[in-house]
Formats: sequence, C-alpha cells, structure tokens
Amino acid sequence: MTRGTVRIDRDRCKGCELCANACPHHLLHLSTQLNTRGYHPVELDDPAAVCTGCALCALVCPDVVFTVYREPARLRRAA
Repeated sequence: MTRGTVRIDRDRCKGCELCANACPHHLLHLSTQLNTRGYHPVELDDPAAVCTGCALCALVCPDVVFTVYREPARLRRAA
C-alpha cells in the first residue's frame, strides 16, 4: 500500500474546506486556531498514517497550500 502525507501552508489557507470534502479518508479538518490572515486553516489529522498521498486535496485547493509527499509501494518479489 502506498503511504503519503501533506504539508500545509497554514498562513495561505482560507479554510474553504474543499480539500476536506475531497479527501477520500476524511483526514483534513479545520483548525480551532486562526492563521495570520484570520482564517481557521485546514490541518491534517492522520495518527494512523492512512494518507496515501493521492493529492486530491492539492488538486482542488484554490490557494495552492499543499505539498504532497508519497512513498511508493514496495514491489513484492515472486517466491
């Protein structure tokens, strides 16, 4: 299984939640704290490392706040 994560530029995020709605694993939610622009930015909540780095969040984000990291799945050798 492919694993991944995202880095979020909190100060550019306006909290539109398009990414949260696009995330297939529902790992993104709004922060309770405000960013420097006065918005509640989105944050990643992935304690079980479920994120696959699919980049759907980055594709729908109008403010380009996501950097996506993906670790490729290891190929299994035939025995």
